[in-house]
Amino acid sequence: MTQIYNWEKNIDEFELNTVINAIKNDKLAILPTETVYGLAASAFSDKACKKIFEVKGRAQDNPLIVHIANKNMIYDIAEAPNEIEEKLIDSFMPGPFTLILNKKDCICNTVTCFGKTVGIRMPNNKIIHEVIKKSNIPLAAPSANISTRPSGTCIEDIKDEFYNKVDFLIDGGKCNIGIESTVVKVVDNIPVILRPGFITEDDIKKVIGCVKLSDKLLKKIDVNENVESPGMKYKHYSPNTKCYLAKNDINQINKVNDFLFSKNDNCCVVGFTEDKEYINIPDNKFICLGSKNNLEEISSNLFSCLRKIDTLNCDIAIIEGLNEKNLGLSIMNRLIKACDGNII
Repeated sequence: MTQIYNWEKNIDEFELNTVINAIKNDKLAILPTETVYGLAASAFSDKACKKIFEVKGRAQDNPLIVHIANKNMIYDIAEAPNEIEEKLIDSFMPGPFTLILNKKDCICNTVTCFGKTVGIRMPNNKIIHEVIKKSNIPLAAPSANISTRPSGTCIEDIKDEFYNKVDFLIDGGKCNIGIESTVVKVVDNIPVILRPGFITEDDIKKVIGCVKLSDKLLKKIDVNENVESPGMKYKHYSPNTKCYLAKNDINQINKVNDFLFSKNDNCCVVGFTEDKEYINIPDNKFICLGSKNNLEEISSNLFSCLRKIDTLNCDIAIIEGLNEKNLGLSIMNRLIKACDGNII
């Protein structure tokens, strides 16, 4: 039976030791981070990490990110970073940032899907940080959601999906950021963003002077292609309801209204505070992401709003898009995958 602990205000020492001992014995725990909740297991244990794939229904070629508590742990599990990688580590860790490095053999092959590299992240959340620090075990921890479903940013969103499938659920309150970490690989001394997140293109450029975006961020990737970062290849973040994305332009509201009229179906709209009064849909079928002028608010609300779609029992959901720049790019990356490429 799954044990639920609430550590939002205080980490109970006895409960902490209980969770750590369980992780050392190949058990699974759902833990909060500053981005989303993670489904965590020892990155040293093939047995435990295989459970992650089983519980999530995750594709066997979709690698896991490894979470650490301090910089010294990087040298224990990966080859020494170069100068550019060191600058990225010092600038963005701890935080919502993942760096791809060459792995050492201590990281089990299940984590990397038998690849030679591993994504490493140092979360800025006291709960998962304390578990990693006290156990001295790096944790493989993909987002806590059944694969293809929206990630979880609070326990209430995900506890029914995982109850009696994991050993511990740790409630740390709502995650602050709401979308997963930025994933970067340094290629020929240039940081390449493989998955956009809260740390943006401009943030990295200020530190390194240059940065590239993977050409695969806003399109589908062939299922036979190998990837080094999660969130690149498969349908992800998706409600069960069929979703369509209205790309950002001056005709966006008209496109939404025209689509609603043409479908004449049971529809809902996920959109922005400023646009609500202009969209021809009842209030109870409008899900508000927040203000289009506050991307951090939208980021924080995104996955909860995507999960809310299914509670309305609609046939179709239409989602308003954003300008694909910096944090807007990160949000649009999730929305394109949530809509499985359905664009209006």
